[in-house]
Amino acid sequence: MNLVILDNPVLAWVIALGVALGVTLALYLVKVVSVHHLGRIAARTETKLDDVAVSALASTRLLSMAIVGLYAGSTVLALTPHATLLATRTVITACLFQAAIWGNHALRAWLVQYYANRATEPGRATSAAAVGFILRMVLWIVVFLMILENLGVNITTLVASLGIGGIAVALAVQNILGDLFASLSIVLDKPFVIGDFVIVDKYLGTIEYVGLKTTRIRSLSGEQLVFSNADLLKSRLQNMTRMQRRRALFNLSVPYDTPAATLRAIPVMLTEIVKARPLATFDRAHFSGIGPSTMNFEVVYFVESPDYIQFMDIQQDILLEIVERFGEQGIEFALPGQTLHLHDARRAPAAGDHAGNGEAHHAAIERRLGERGERGLAPRR
Repeated sequence: MNLVILDNPVLAWVIALGVALGVTLALYLVKVVSVHHLGRIAARTETKLDDVAVSALASTRLLSMAIVGLYAGSTVLALTPHATLLATRTVITACLFQAAIWGNHALRAWLVQYYANRATEPGRATSAAAVGFILRMVLWIVVFLMILENLGVNITTLVASLGIGGIAVALAVQNILGDLFASLSIVLDKPFVIGDFVIVDKYLGTIEYVGLKTTRIRSLSGEQLVFSNADLLKSRLQNMTRMQRRRALFNLSVPYDTPAATLRAIPVMLTEIVKARPLATFDRAHFSGIGPSTMNFEVVYFVESPDYIQFMDIQQDILLEIVERFGEQGIEFALPGQTLHLHDARRAPAAGDHAGNGEAHHAAIERRLGERGERGLAPRR
């Protein structure tokens, strides 16, 4: 036992190894027992934070525990300042790395719980995925910079250099960054989520995917439409899924010869027909105007459902009943047409000077023809 290795006797090395193994084993047992008991407690509680904590604790690496154990064992040895500094930096690096692993698993567990709690909200998946990606990226960047600082690297100069380089990169990829920030805006503001039916300018379809750069829409005809996030936010977008009810307006016309009593009865009849539908909320029915050849009526009502098929079914029922009721009452629908009034130019003048002037004119013509006959001239034809 008088043998000396690196300025430490063998007994000191044996004690250091025992301390290292004991600390490592103790840490491992603490991890196993804690995960087991906390897991049983988390299963009985409604909150999900304890589930996230259990998931993070279960991700503790044996290597990290072994490095901590070795550092604890090194404290009983007489080490040089350089060796002590190296051991300290190593254990701090291992702890920082383990903290990053805990944070990463905690974020993943939170995403899993978030998806499970919002299975009926498919758009939340995109939001959680984007936010989770950004948080994990920030976590690893911060841990990486802390590790560099622990290793003696001057990160102030590095951060300044990255800032200058970042400006140059940002100018070069400003379109990509614009789409990235637009994606964050979609995540936070939620103008639409996955599964929503939207109309973008002249295009319409269902939101299928929202990514960091593009949003994909499945059109009614089957093809996939791809929009950049920045362009999509600049467009006028109609989210039809968030419609609470639909407004319906239609017009009908009857001929000019329809009696006034019938014209007064038609709005009452239309009101009764619309109000008879359970999901239809009547708004108004009026004799709205007199057209070039028709008497016009306008009806407005609301269907208390965003479903388009249901909306069309109700409108179809209303129109069919209008046709039946008009047929029963003998009311005709106006057909498009025009009435042309012609003036008969051959009709004789009624009386007065016009008649006298006409007779005088005919007499003058006969007189002139007689004179030509007396002169031996044949009348012109």
